[in-house]
Amino acid sequence: QVQLVESGGGLVQAGGSLRLSCVASGSIFFSINAMGWYRQAPGKQRELVAGITSGGNANYGDSVKGRFTISGNSAKNRVYLQLNSLQPEDTAVYYCNADGKYVDGVAWKNFASWGQGTQVTVSS
Repeated sequence: QVQLVESGGGLVQAGGSLRLSCVASGSIFFSINAMGWYRQAPGKQRELVAGITSGGNANYGDSVKGRFTISGNSAKNRVYLQLNSLQPEDTAVYYCNADGKYVDGVAWKNFASWGQGTQVTVSS
């Protein structure tokens, strides 16, 4: 239905920066309500990093406030995550998420999609 592809992960030293990108695409007509980023470190649960609505309202996980910035281009179905002042504890697989509606025949249906993830590794 709606596919998400992330890019921009990599290896960086502590204090460094990265920018993640995610684009949504599909063969059907869809409309996105919100997009966001989650992360999962080894042995830990997946946690919210940041989210943004189609109207531009953003929210952040407590551990990244003031360091990470989420932004979006709703017209292009893209979301970005700027990661600054990275620390080793930020090391994780970062997943893009989107939810919204798509047209199935003559009806609108809800969807929630996940990307395959991009690895962010911060060395000390």
